[in-house]
Amino acid sequence: MYLAEAGLLNVNATFWIELVAFLLMLGILARYVYPRVLAAAEARQKAISEELTAAEQARKEAEEKLQQAEKQLEAARAQAQEIIAGAGRSADQLREELKRKAEEEAKRVQEKAREETAAERQKMLEGARRDIAELVLEATEKVIGDTLDGDRHKQLIDKAIAEVGAKSG
Repeated sequence: MYLAEAGLLNVNATFWIELVAFLLMLGILARYVYPRVLAAAEARQKAISEELTAAEQARKEAEEKLQQAEKQLEAARAQAQEIIAGAGRSADQLREELKRKAEEEAKRVQEKAREETAAERQKMLEGARRDIAELVLEATEKVIGDTLDGDRHKQLIDKAIAEVGAKSG
């Protein structure tokens, strides 16, 4: 009304036609366009909400998979440590076994050397006794001047060996 008094607004038939057209346009928009826009906005909002829910679910699943992977990694590390420790124990056992075998071999070699030394000593003693017996026999034959019979010969050899054994022992 103030606009009409100021001369800025002319209330005539054009004004009323424009007002009716404006209200008709509002009615058409409210009846046909606005529900579709509202439905599209709600659908978009629902889709965004579902996407956010799916994203949150995916994040939770990713965290669970990360935790599972960390557990598996930790289990693998523990298993690797166990394998390393087992290998160390096996190496220690092998080392001890080899040491034991080497000691047994050394003892066996020493025993064999002792046996061989004793056998050689025995052979040397037997040889020395034979040589002494022959020398005694030869000396006796020279002193007596003739050959001795078998029994007498054996008695003299045994006596000489006993005397030599008594002197060396």
